Amino acid sequence: MKYQKKLNDETIQCEICPRFCKLKINQEGFCFARKNVNNKIISTKYGLTTGLAIDPIEKKPLYHFYPNSKVLSFGTLGCNMGCLFCQNWHLTKKDSNISIIEKPYTPKEIVDIAQKYNCKNIAFTYNDPVVFFEYAIDTAICAHKKNIKTILVSAGYINPKPREELFKYIDAANIDLKGFSEEFYQKNCLASLKPVLDTLIYIKENTNIHLEITTLLIEGENDDEKMLKNQCKWIVENLGKDTILHFSAYHPSYKFKKEKTSKNTLFKARQIALDEGLNYVYCGNIIDENSSTTYCKNCKKPIIKRNGFNVTEINLDNENQCIYCKTKCVGEF
Repeated sequence: MKYQKKLNDETIQCEICPRFCKLKINQEGFCFARKNVNNKIISTKYGLTTGLAIDPIEKKPLYHFYPNSKVLSFGTLGCNMGCLFCQNWHLTKKDSNISIIEKPYTPKEIVDIAQKYNCKNIAFTYNDPVVFFEYAIDTAICAHKKNIKTILVSAGYINPKPREELFKYIDAANIDLKGFSEEFYQKNCLASLKPVLDTLIYIKENTNIHLEITTLLIEGENDDEKMLKNQCKWIVENLGKDTILHFSAYHPSYKFKKEKTSKNTLFKARQIALDEGLNYVYCGNIIDENSSTTYCKNCKKPIIKRNGFNVTEINLDNENQCIYCKTKCVGEF
């Protein structure tokens, strides 16, 4: 494995993510997906595929990347984030049940399945792909040989050099921006905000990756109006007004037992984002046609209508322009 540094005869430091875990022989990292074996850190979850499923791409969520296409989604086990509200905790936490894995899958087998079911895309998701770095890259290389697009669903908590290597093989990404304060990240994610913001800027400035952002809103934790305004201002200033932003409803999970997020909280956040100048803002984990529809940023008419994860109407011409005013819609279609 790359990105490791020997500190002494028994300890090696992992350099993939900002945790920089220092592992003695036979010790696992925070992510419990990497381990010091015979003075070398190895990936212990390579090929241990979880959640293998065919999804609509809107479920990732990606709303501006080949709408209505199919994606083969999969993950492994473990995570380098410590979110107390994790929605996939049965896959990401130390006590995850490895018996849920039916059998290992090679990258070629993953791609073969995608081809068999006519999936245009493969998504690395469920647990964070940063912890199955090598498996994701090998699968992406194999996928591109078959003209299959690759999607990364990640918290973006990764160091610069491995980020550069991983993102070379990614076509689209949805990055979880958990909240917009160091306090929130440290308290509820056991992590830090800055590396995530660095990842978002890196994608914008150094890649051709199609980017969308998701914030899981938790009432009383990251839905403060000032925090949301600051988040949206930062996105506009650093990533641009055309950045696609999703606000998703939280459901009680893992160590958080707060009430699920109300529609009104989501709608309020969406309006704040629109008021701050963002052109494409959506609400997720709820059924609401208005907040899931894509509106032309110029004439404000509906150009992609959705019912849940289903696209019901597309009003774009062959050049991805609004049929009403000829304004181009951001994305890949």
